[in-house]
Amino acid sequence: AIAAVALFVDTSVAFTPVGFHLTTSRSTHKNIGFSYRHDAPRELRLSNDFHLDPSETGIILIEFQNEFTTEGGKMHGAVKECLERYGTIENAKNLMEKAREVGCKILHIPIMFEQGHNEIAHRPYGVLAAIKEGSAFAANEWNSQICDAMTPAEGDIVVKGKSGLCGFHSTNLDFLLRQNGIKNVVIGGFLTNCCVESTMRTAYEHGYKVYTLKDCCAATSVAGQEAAYEHTFGLFSVPTTSDEILESMGNSSPKFSYLGNY
Repeated sequence: AIAAVALFVDTSVAFTPVGFHLTTSRSTHKNIGFSYRHDAPRELRLSNDFHLDPSETGIILIEFQNEFTTEGGKMHGAVKECLERYGTIENAKNLMEKAREVGCKILHIPIMFEQGHNEIAHRPYGVLAAIKEGSAFAANEWNSQICDAMTPAEGDIVVKGKSGLCGFHSTNLDFLLRQNGIKNVVIGGFLTNCCVESTMRTAYEHGYKVYTLKDCCAATSVAGQEAAYEHTFGLFSVPTTSDEILESMGNSSPKFSYLGNY
């Protein structure tokens, strides 16, 4: 896909190491085409000697709540295919427990609404309309509880106030990360191309080093999950897996390496 905007420019730029290509026509008022080149490496991968310092790393777990994760949840059926394909819950649980052991800060970000969902507009549209119409993630109900597999432990932080898509926007997540000296954020959860993507983009713009976990996320379709990681996530994060992140905790000599497509 190509996004185009009209600008007064007289230049031509090609920047290809991470798969971007920017072109302009040499006249005073032309469109800029910004395209994602599929013949170039699309993602910045972790090299074998890459190291993450656990004391500076936060594991952000978005909406691992019964509504998504568990039979009986109102949105479980929508994500079940992804959960089974990627082993989302099992991988996230393993990452959470092992990262906690080595000293990472674990941050859980549930979403919830008071009865009536008055936090959402009277005539909503998009994903928030579905949440309101289905009375999903209602506070003080089983559906909005963090699932048993991902139960917060002593020392974890449960981020409060999320009633929208981005994990930062209606919460004090940025304050909590900075108070705990976090520079690296590793993100997994629901939905891949919704709340995870929104949180990833904001973390990137706030200057954190962002890593997204393909095997710890889920969307409402495998196609949606694959498209997010194939075309978008490499723009705002280092797409990776829970195994790669855990391996990086025991290595040394911080270093990035271009290793081709994910």
